[in-house]
Amino acid sequence: MENGGYRVEMDHVEKSFGGVCALGDARLQVRPGEIHALVGENGAGKSTLMKILAGALERDAGTVKIEGREVHFSSPRDGKAAGIATIYQEFMLAPDLTVTENIFIDRLSSQGKIIKWKNLNEQAEKLLAEMGFEDINPRRKVANLSVAYQQVVEICKSISRNVKVLILDEPTAVLTVKEIEKLFALLKKLRADGVSIIYISHRLEEIFEICDRITVMKDGCFVDCVPTTEIDKEQLMRKMVGRELKQMFPERNAKLGDVVMKVSNLTGSALVQDVSFQVRAGEVLGFYGLVGAGRTETMRAVFGADKWSSGEITFLGQPVHFKSPKQAVAGKLGMLPEDRKRQGVLLEQSIKMNVTITVMKKVQKYGIFHKKKEAGFVKELLKKMNTKYAAMEHKASSLSGGNQQKVALAKWLAADCRCMILDEPTRGVDVGAKVEIYHCINQLAEAGIAIIMVSSEMPELMGMCDNIVIMHQGKVRGVLGRDEFTEDGIIFAAMGGNG
Repeated sequence: MENGGYRVEMDHVEKSFGGVCALGDARLQVRPGEIHALVGENGAGKSTLMKILAGALERDAGTVKIEGREVHFSSPRDGKAAGIATIYQEFMLAPDLTVTENIFIDRLSSQGKIIKWKNLNEQAEKLLAEMGFEDINPRRKVANLSVAYQQVVEICKSISRNVKVLILDEPTAVLTVKEIEKLFALLKKLRADGVSIIYISHRLEEIFEICDRITVMKDGCFVDCVPTTEIDKEQLMRKMVGRELKQMFPERNAKLGDVVMKVSNLTGSALVQDVSFQVRAGEVLGFYGLVGAGRTETMRAVFGADKWSSGEITFLGQPVHFKSPKQAVAGKLGMLPEDRKRQGVLLEQSIKMNVTITVMKKVQKYGIFHKKKEAGFVKELLKKMNTKYAAMEHKASSLSGGNQQKVALAKWLAADCRCMILDEPTRGVDVGAKVEIYHCINQLAEAGIAIIMVSSEMPELMGMCDNIVIMHQGKVRGVLGRDEFTEDGIIFAAMGGNG
């Protein structure tokens, strides 16, 4: 190659939208056969830079070279023709078509001839087997696959086009531990085959496990590029946020009060078997377990989203059996679901509506919406959550992931909830936003709200919680107090040992 061995070289790239600078001085150099991490807080410019590389956006200034030659892509088709493929968080699949049809959607037949379905299905089967997902039936409709398997189909679709540069945006957000292992094995195989992989993720542990080098961006500009072996997590976070993160987790000053909720011998689905726990006012109670442990299923049963057959729930001193989430909310129990985009916020509705949706009566007067009262109410709540937004009339989709999560928290604060269930509250947000969400949770606890925090990130639970409940295959395997927290002890119980 003419450019010192780089397959991708982006230099001094600039891009503005309506006078707002998205990229000021962005740079990226990726080698063949390399897994290259691209990191930065939400709004750092990562997605904009990748859209320029893929041809979805045109740059205002700077150069983009592929294998030493400058390119000017005017559409994603140009990028694909150059061997660049992007796997976005929102998949580009046709749900009513089969796996095979999606993989070969623009190559079903050659020169108008009859489609040879048997050959195409066999090719798809072979590709899936090479990826380690031979259990996916190529004749099955994509709509009937899990979200994780839909992502596999998306990757398979790209690989079938002899991709040179594969861009992955938060690829593991919807995958189980075993599926992540398979994905990493696949990425290593692609790296060995000479494919350049650009890996965007907020999960720093994954970056250190799979990536060769890391490019850091902040405020639309290049910060640094370092080999993964020459930096640690703390140094990397400092480069990303541009400040010291001495206190990743806030000090726990909340005074624990009376028991707000007590769950005894709750049994429902196969993943909710004889579950017992209690949470007190001002307490942050963590729930940890490996995939399939039953944490989310337990919370859904408590919240009235799923049925349960036996056991007892006492809430605010009274026995309850919520038949629906609506009943739970009316009873002062809130739940922030794991899937923020589908269940946590209404992305196409205003920020204001998202906050007041649970408490319409508070912003009405004689049955009529009181706009001034509503605006003041929402403004005060968003201020408490330290939410960054342009205007409360804007759609929730205009917010970063971290601020969407704060809006979702504000919604339950508005409803005067006495207990909040937070399922993966920091999933998919950058490290800076995580710190802010931790402070929000801590403020809620200090106000006397009981917090149940479900998380797959052990350091997060150890840093935030007063006690941690560990589940395995639908059952509680241990409850640890703060002075008993150890990674070994938590993992041991999560794998079925008696913690």
